[in-house]
Amino acid sequence: MSTFSGLSTALSSLIAQRQALDVSGQNVANANTVGYTRQRATLSSLPAAQLPSMFSVPNGTGEGTRVSGIQRLGDTFVDARLRTQTGGASYLKARADAYTTLEASTGEPGADGLSTQLSTMWNAWGDVSNTPDKGSARAVLLENSQAVVDRIQTLYTAAQTQWTQARTTATSLVEEVNTTAAGVADLNARILQITNAGGTAHELSDQRDLLVTQLSSLVGATVSLRPDGQMDVMVAGNALVNGNRTHAIAVTGATTFAQATGDSSTPGQAVTVVWADRPAQQVGLDGGRVAGLLSVLAPPDAAGTGGILTEAAARYDALATSIATQVNALHTTATTTAGTTGTDFFTFAPGQSAAMGLTVAITDPLDVAVAAPGAGALDGSVGDALAALGTSKTGPDALWSSTVVELGVRTSSAGSRAGVAEAARATAEQQQLAITSVDTDEETVNMLAFQRAYEGAARVLTAVDEMLDTLINRTGLVGR
Repeated sequence: MSTFSGLSTALSSLIAQRQALDVSGQNVANANTVGYTRQRATLSSLPAAQLPSMFSVPNGTGEGTRVSGIQRLGDTFVDARLRTQTGGASYLKARADAYTTLEASTGEPGADGLSTQLSTMWNAWGDVSNTPDKGSARAVLLENSQAVVDRIQTLYTAAQTQWTQARTTATSLVEEVNTTAAGVADLNARILQITNAGGTAHELSDQRDLLVTQLSSLVGATVSLRPDGQMDVMVAGNALVNGNRTHAIAVTGATTFAQATGDSSTPGQAVTVVWADRPAQQVGLDGGRVAGLLSVLAPPDAAGTGGILTEAAARYDALATSIATQVNALHTTATTTAGTTGTDFFTFAPGQSAAMGLTVAITDPLDVAVAAPGAGALDGSVGDALAALGTSKTGPDALWSSTVVELGVRTSSAGSRAGVAEAARATAEQQQLAITSVDTDEETVNMLAFQRAYEGAARVLTAVDEMLDTLINRTGLVGR
């Protein structure tokens, strides 16, 4: 090489090594930054001069090196897998949490559970049949029966409250989706502007990826990367974010638990998510926490596979109806100690669901009837039959037991599925971190390599400087 081209070569190395060192420094600085993807400076050699010039050397070496780009060390396929796993895990977790909360509200098994209170009520019927002449036994029966009514209403109210909370949460999450989508669109615009100016926006891309993962957790979003660096976010095949534009979504449908459960004449209304600018078109979510909550909020269906909470309410209504129907069927055939025919023991308040409308119709203990007609005032044979409902295979206790067992099985299954999905999501996350995370030891080695290369280039500059000093200041001095 010529002397002057050697200066250019050494200078190019100094610039390139310093830029590469800056990239390593950026990595180390963000070693603990959530969502940061490590970067690497790509060095490429400069070819020799193709055209002859004053100081060029024919068939000479190249003219140094340069940083041809700064690479963001991510993997789009691993990122896509993480988003998919995140959407599925969030959906199953929402359902598992709903089942767990509902199961806890039943209090089974436990001293305050409905099973215990039903058993106490049937025992009270047996006490009345054994001592029909004692008003205290009849009064205790009325109190225990009212306790059963109150417990059923408490169970129904707990499901109603959980439904209301779930719908409020779904509305809040949809607002969060819209805000997050607006953030992605803004980052798209900024990234495009920087890219068009010839710069790199890797840090902004990191922020965008975090937001997209958050959207995947909420609504199961997927992405499509444009050649210009912008990212379209899709939900159920439709664009939630299209470049720098967003399409907002909204929650519609049932606003109260009564609307969701419906009645014999009106089917229950579903809670749905629609496009804000097209209210008649549902989004059709198939993943994410919002979709999980929508499945929890769904109305009941004839197959018993509707929403978790409305199906529970239907079971409570069926239990209340079973108790009232079977007790009344026997009680109306009996006679009181005064010889009058028995009336309905339970009744339903109009305009309410069976569980919430169930009441004890009798207020006077003397109106409790346990004697068979014509068997005498102190007969308790009907009371024995009422007490036997507690052990009947078709009685209310059997119905409640099957309800509790089925709820326990579904809760366990939902928890297991959510656990498996979370394990898969965690594995995908670890794979992503293995690719994108900063290894400080590796960066230290890189920095040392760039430092040594920088020192070598500086030494070349020093050598060339000494050569030029000899050439300029000592040429022509021989013989003087």
